[in-house]
Amino acid sequence: MTALPQARAPSALNGLGDRIDALLPQTQCRQCGYAGCRPYAQAIAAGTAEINRCPPGGVEVIDDLAQLLARAALPLDERCGVTQAPAVALIDETWCIGCTLCIQACPVDAIAGAAKVMHTVIAADCTGCALCIPPCPVDCIIMTPGEQPADRAARMARADRARSRYHVRQTRLAVAAAAPESAAAETASADHDRKQAAIQRALARARTRIKNSLKTNTYIE
Repeated sequence: MTALPQARAPSALNGLGDRIDALLPQTQCRQCGYAGCRPYAQAIAAGTAEINRCPPGGVEVIDDLAQLLARAALPLDERCGVTQAPAVALIDETWCIGCTLCIQACPVDAIAGAAKVMHTVIAADCTGCALCIPPCPVDCIIMTPGEQPADRAARMARADRARSRYHVRQTRLAVAAAAPESAAAETASADHDRKQAAIQRALARARTRIKNSLKTNTYIE
């Protein structure tokens, strides 16, 4: 195993992480041992991960990373998996029970469907990560051959699209997660406002009663 580079400053890490992430296939498959392509890119930038842990990227991505980082290329770390041809998930719709577990697992929202409704894979958006297979309770998902990019430009364009869809999904999930908290905060704020308004009305009534009482009890000597 080659020596990893020394740690860099946070600002430099972010910039380098962006450039490394731009070279990864964006399958978000986690075979590298990280939660997605971006965390893996950051680990490489920080010097805590090697450049040969991406089976979907294979030799091409390893060579790109080696060139970017001015390092020697390494053989793929087979502990992470083996390089395979592009693949696309396929749902056997006759067996699908509409459990939505595959939809929840897909990192790029490439599965369409709803609860208790047949699901289907949007082939053009599937990254071939296979994360939808383990949670399927009826084993109705298989991986089928996908389209091989014609050249590096096509490969990069596909990765850019996958990255965009991944970011959109992450944003949607973050908004959904924050919604209950926001609703609770709004409810608490509304309750506070109602209580304050009630207190002000009560004080106003009390002041009116005192004023009226003073008028009634006023007399001239």
